[in-house]
Amino acid sequence: MDPLHLVRTLTFDVFGTVLDLDAGHAPRLREFLKSKGSDMTAADLWARWRQRQRIEQYQDNQFYSGHYGYLDSSRRALIYTLRSCRLPFDDAGIARIMEGWRELAPFPDAVPGLQRQRGRFKLVVVSNGENELLAHLVKNRIRHGFDRIISVEDVGVFKPNPQVYRYAARVLKAEPSELMMVSAHSFDAVGARASGYRAAYVNRYDLPYDETPYRFDVEARDFMDLAEQLRYVRNRRQGRRNHGREQRYR
Repeated sequence: MDPLHLVRTLTFDVFGTVLDLDAGHAPRLREFLKSKGSDMTAADLWARWRQRQRIEQYQDNQFYSGHYGYLDSSRRALIYTLRSCRLPFDDAGIARIMEGWRELAPFPDAVPGLQRQRGRFKLVVVSNGENELLAHLVKNRIRHGFDRIISVEDVGVFKPNPQVYRYAARVLKAEPSELMMVSAHSFDAVGARASGYRAAYVNRYDLPYDETPYRFDVEARDFMDLAEQLRYVRNRRQGRRNHGREQRYR
């Protein structure tokens, strides 16, 4: 049997998968760089900041010294990045840039793609963000009603630690094989697959997938493409059910 026929729930990464981080942070980063007379682009600063945040999160997982949280890891990464770029800053400047996390907007395809999945699957957020931040973003920025929001804040480690995916499965009272992680980040898809989930890699950034045996089940350009691909999975499953009924009543 095709393992995708078992999937009942789609679990979504938020930052960089549903929400457009590059565009969301660009205005404040441009404003900051202009105030410093720097010729660095906002895109370059964002790329360095984002890369450093990933390091901060991995270190958080490795040190086992207490979970600092998504916003704190981002703030520490921003400070490190500005120092490494020799850009002076003060507390007010850091606070101004960090406000961008609460004003992010979804990619144009995200909400229409989510709406196309409504009724086909249960739709759940599984994110590295804090509970309060996620609740705000879902209600006020994404404006799409997910069936549940699950934060790593309740686990104490960041994705792709397997504890996150196992915790989400327990909360949802589901077998991992019934869940599909949807993410634009290959490390997230790999972590989910290693924990028994299926995975959809939404390759928004045209990046290669990790060299690993834990492969994605579906690769999509965006959420609309993903919805179309998964529609065929549902149709095949429904077709098999109907065929089974016909066989029983013959």
